Amino acid sequence: IIIAILMINKKYRKIGFMALGALILSTILGEEILKNVVKRIRPSEDIPAWNLLIAKPLSYSFPSGHTTSSFAVAGVLAKYIKRYAFGFLGLASLIGFSRLYLYVHYPTDVLAGLVLGLMCSRIIIYLFDNNKIKAYL
Repeated sequence: IIIAILMINKKYRKIGFMALGALILSTILGEEILKNVVKRIRPSEDIPAWNLLIAKPLSYSFPSGHTTSSFAVAGVLAKYIKRYAFGFLGLASLIGFSRLYLYVHYPTDVLAGLVLGLMCSRIIIYLFDNNKIKAYL
C-alpha cells in the first residue's frame, strides 16, 4: 500500500519504484533462491510441542521473508525520506521480532533477512542513482 501511494504521487514516484524494485529483488533472492538452497526447517518443526499462534508456514525458514522484504523497503524509504527513517527501520525491526515471537524463525533467519533486505535496498539505490536503471517517471 505504501509503495502504491508513493507511485501515485509524482514527487515520490521514483522512490516508489525503487521500493518496489527492492521488494522484488528481495523476494527473488530470499524466497526463490536462498530458501530453496539452504532448506532450513522451521523451529516449529524442530520442536513440535510449540503451539503456533498463526497458521503453520509451508516454506523453509532461512532467511525470514517478512524481515527481508521489510528491510528492503525500509532501506529505500529511510534513504530518501530521512525524516521518518527511524520509524521505517523501527517498523521493519518489529516485523523481524514478530517472526521470533511467533516461533516461525530462528534468530539467524531474522538476522540474515535484515542483512539481505538492506543489501537489496543498497543494490536498487545504486542502480537507480547511477542510471543503470532508467526511471522514465
